[in-house]
Amino acid sequence: MPNVRGCNLPDELLYDVDNHTWYQDLGDGTVRMGMTTVATALAGELVAFTPKKVGRDVKAGKSCATIESGKWVGPARSAADGEVVAVNDALVEQPNLANQDPYALGWMIVLRPNDWAGVKAGLTPGAEVTAKYEAKMDADAFEGCAAAAG
Repeated sequence: MPNVRGCNLPDELLYDVDNHTWYQDLGDGTVRMGMTTVATALAGELVAFTPKKVGRDVKAGKSCATIESGKWVGPARSAADGEVVAVNDALVEQPNLANQDPYALGWMIVLRPNDWAGVKAGLTPGAEVTAKYEAKMDADAFEGCAAAAG
């Protein structure tokens, strides 16, 4: 598993580095989406997670949820057009699950993308994400997950 400046980024996921989100192909035409450890470190402890409702359409580059922490409120942007087919109700009830376990318990939504093959080609595989995240962290002057926690 790549570890960039104390931030874990599992190999088996695909990443939208610019928006600090990850995607997992579920093999049934849907993908699970969540925030990376970088996103949760930048935001701090999450206090609210408000996803789009099941059945709603999401546009690429637009919000599929609103995330709120003590120091930030903003959109979680989807890389794909598609329909929300599931939301993580546990994350709605306990938003800091994303801080504790962003890759398992803290996933945000399941999306049925309109053109997953096209979107997937633009995402970065976990095995190749280290250099891209190093560059993004340099550009954003972000020291890393351990520094953010301390």
